[in-house]
Amino acid sequence: MVLGMTIQTFTLLHVVISLIAIVSGSIVTWGMLNGTRNEGWTGVFLLATALTSITGFLFPVPLSPPLPSQIFGYISLAALVPTVLGYYVYDLARAWRWIYIGGALLTLYLNVFVLVVQAFQKVPFLRPLAPTQAELPFFVAQGVVFVLFCALTVIAIRRFRPAPAEA
Repeated sequence: MVLGMTIQTFTLLHVVISLIAIVSGSIVTWGMLNGTRNEGWTGVFLLATALTSITGFLFPVPLSPPLPSQIFGYISLAALVPTVLGYYVYDLARAWRWIYIGGALLTLYLNVFVLVVQAFQKVPFLRPLAPTQAELPFFVAQGVVFVLFCALTVIAIRRFRPAPAEA
């Protein structure tokens, strides 16, 4: 049991938090592409992204060697620190704007990467296409996601120049 819950209940909670992070992150990204701040959605996205990583560490898994999911969690939490600082402390001023954009889209990318991994493991029609996740369909899907996020990051850096937050 994790925190008094069954592993199935905890897994469901973790998945729901992850999906909230992905959906809210998509809304925040759309705002970036349109040059607008989404204050409420940004807070939901950053909190849900942090909770996704934190809850991921609570699953009963070996600590050594670290699993890929644990490494992704460490990277995500590390990227969230300057992302949150850039948005909430430095109000996207100067270099903090692109640090925020890069960090936000990196953490969203990591969540979507894991979503693709989980889809190939759990979705019945995808599982046979890449049963070991070393097959071409898996690499193509992850490649498309990677290229999409690279493009979104470049576009967001060009377009997202919001006014300072209102006090």
